Amino acid sequence: MLPTELLMFRVKGGVVEPRRLKPTPGNLQLAETLIRTFEANLGKRRADLDEDLKVLGAGRPDFKVLRGMAHLLTNGSSTFETGGHAEPSLVREKVFELAQAHPPSRLRRDLVLEQAARSLSSERPLSAEDVAAALYADLPDQQTLTAFDPPEPQALIERWDLAQAQGVLYRAYSLILTARPNEPARYKQLLKYTRFFGLMLTVEGDPVHGFTLTLDGPTSLFGGTTRYGLALSKFLPALLHVTKWDLTATLKPRRDLAWVDPKDEEWQFGLTSEDGYVSHYPEPKEHDSALESGFSERFAKLETAWKLEREVDLVPVPGGVILPDFRLAHEDGRSVLVEIVGYWRPEYLRKKFDLLRKSGRQDVIVCVSERLNLERAGVDPSDFDERLVWFKGVLNPKEVLAVAERLTAEGPPP
Repeated sequence: MLPTELLMFRVKGGVVEPRRLKPTPGNLQLAETLIRTFEANLGKRRADLDEDLKVLGAGRPDFKVLRGMAHLLTNGSSTFETGGHAEPSLVREKVFELAQAHPPSRLRRDLVLEQAARSLSSERPLSAEDVAAALYADLPDQQTLTAFDPPEPQALIERWDLAQAQGVLYRAYSLILTARPNEPARYKQLLKYTRFFGLMLTVEGDPVHGFTLTLDGPTSLFGGTTRYGLALSKFLPALLHVTKWDLTATLKPRRDLAWVDPKDEEWQFGLTSEDGYVSHYPEPKEHDSALESGFSERFAKLETAWKLEREVDLVPVPGGVILPDFRLAHEDGRSVLVEIVGYWRPEYLRKKFDLLRKSGRQDVIVCVSERLNLERAGVDPSDFDERLVWFKGVLNPKEVLAVAERLTAEGPPP
């Protein structure tokens, strides 16, 4: 994320267009120079790095681009730690205590530092210089750059582009996301991302024609705070791993900018999966939890006519969708869905079981951890008894297969 003062965009006809950088030789050189500047400051104080960045940006017309890239490198690729051989808070306490015992003089500072060094040398020898260096070593500008993971110049430009788009979403108060006809796995991936980032949404549509997701933003939900806007911004890099989507956001205009039309009541911002933004998030894992991956691994060791499938169609339900974790498919055509309910918040559990009831589906095996306090969450699973599998530490695939056999005893559907 970039601070507000480093966002660069324009507004045409009420539509926000974030600034984007082309990978020109000049921009690539700027990114390369910044990366080399950080590498040259390894082992030095943040204050030294800031001074080098200040000199680098002096008189440049693109200083906001430079500052934005530097911000991303500082917060995304760098590790700063408190240096020195002593805990700064303990050093300050001892130095201030000793200073009160000495009248002011030119020799007072050196005398206090030497006494403090002797007093604090119980674990390792300290010099007066060590004490002086440790006095304020925990202040941000005195911390040391201890590690730096340099990106490629092209990747830094791509990260800057995405940060501009994220900054726009930061002020969104409504968002509509259209997932075009896609692979079932991509739908599932998308909806799991919205849940992971705590986004509240309503879902309409079906797997054949696509889904429309309507999300509320920070202004409508939290009275203008930016907590939800931050969640939307963090959601965007995850969304880039999903194919075939269109996004439209409604924003509050910036009133702090002199060039903003005072008659603008709202702005619009649009994105699609074809806009060329690149995510810096890692590719999603095949399984969403250790429970799912462990179940899959144990199932693979069984000799059975049942096949465990990961790619499962979504089940539309009024007010949402069900995202089954697996499908069990028998070679004779029988099949059931498997939903694993592990540890989660009470509100999640209530919604999960409510959607399962609304679906009316009788072919969903519900596997529930005994560690969950369903009663405390206000969940009564009794109407799932025939399809319920309880487990403690790990989910036994043989128990799930037994339920599958019982549910499909009459054979595959005609």
